[in-house]
Amino acid sequence: MIIANLDDLKGRRFPARRFTKNLVGIVGCGTISQIHAEVISRLENASLTSAFSRTPDRRNTFCNNYGITGYSDYDEFLAQKELDVVVLCTPNGTHLDYGMKAADAGKHLIIEKPIEITIKRARKLIEHCANKGVKLAVIYQNRFISDVQRMKKAINEGLIGEVTMTRASIKWYRDQSYYNEAPWRGSLELDGGGALINQGIHTVDLLYWLAGPIVSIQAFKDTLTHENIKGEDNLVASLKFANGALGTLEASTSIIPAQNRMIEVHGTKGTAILDGDEFRLYSADGSERSVDFDSQENTWSGSEQDSGKHTEQKGSKTASTGATSPMAGFKHSHHLAQYQSILDRLHRGVQPVVSGEESLKSLAIVEAAYVSANEERAVSVFNY
Repeated sequence: MIIANLDDLKGRRFPARRFTKNLVGIVGCGTISQIHAEVISRLENASLTSAFSRTPDRRNTFCNNYGITGYSDYDEFLAQKELDVVVLCTPNGTHLDYGMKAADAGKHLIIEKPIEITIKRARKLIEHCANKGVKLAVIYQNRFISDVQRMKKAINEGLIGEVTMTRASIKWYRDQSYYNEAPWRGSLELDGGGALINQGIHTVDLLYWLAGPIVSIQAFKDTLTHENIKGEDNLVASLKFANGALGTLEASTSIIPAQNRMIEVHGTKGTAILDGDEFRLYSADGSERSVDFDSQENTWSGSEQDSGKHTEQKGSKTASTGATSPMAGFKHSHHLAQYQSILDRLHRGVQPVVSGEESLKSLAIVEAAYVSANEERAVSVFNY
């Protein structure tokens, strides 16, 4: 049943505090659904009760593993009066239809990224949820990585000065069987594209969140190493940010060997780097800076990194999550943190941190990159 290393969860429980328990149902019983099921099972303020899938074998196996009720009819699944939250773990291009029906039934929505395959379809779902009075959250769990949050704080507090240049790369590998076993992957209708919208959109989300809005993009894409997919397996792009900074973006599922996800943000006083899930900060003279945001001062520590109380196992480099396969190096703790945030906010009746509206920002960059590559021109990224 468990398809990734769960060492990070052993012995951990996430208290309900004053909350009532949310009853949750999952739509889709594929690989990512198991991640969500494992996470929900660790939350004391949520209970997984049911799942819907049109594939009998997957549905039966999934529901037997988690001791929940399976449904082959979506309307019957949504008719459960006690169901509070619906989690969509289906192909990207199905989210609109499943989501609108769930909103009609009065269910809050949690959607595995991206929200949809186009801004037009995504906005239609957002507006429908608002009209029905239900909340919509999109999973971008990388924002909840502790070193990502430290990196954002360092940039926001001006430790690297004004941002001047960025580089983001997702140079990963997927073999042909990855696409063959799930034909929706790499399709335009259900995946929305290839390496950028599927593997790369988490990093696109982090890049804009860390470095600021992107206003223009010039991209090139192609399918170079895989067969029978319409989406790209390689894309490169030049970026211009709202503050005038410039940047580059690379997304690939063709790289041998696969590389760590990398984000570099360069400024007038220094450089911030995210290597895999590890944050590093450098001064103008090249020395690495130790950052402790619980203390009053941040000081240059020289060429050797002072591990500090916030450092997570520095010195032992691990493969970037998802670099060689969807579950490679996967940690559930980041999904757990986002789920807890979502449920906290549902209880208080406020929008989730990564709401439908917020998720449009990364999707807009992806959509602009595809338009640019298809039309061979620079494209403006609209503010959503």
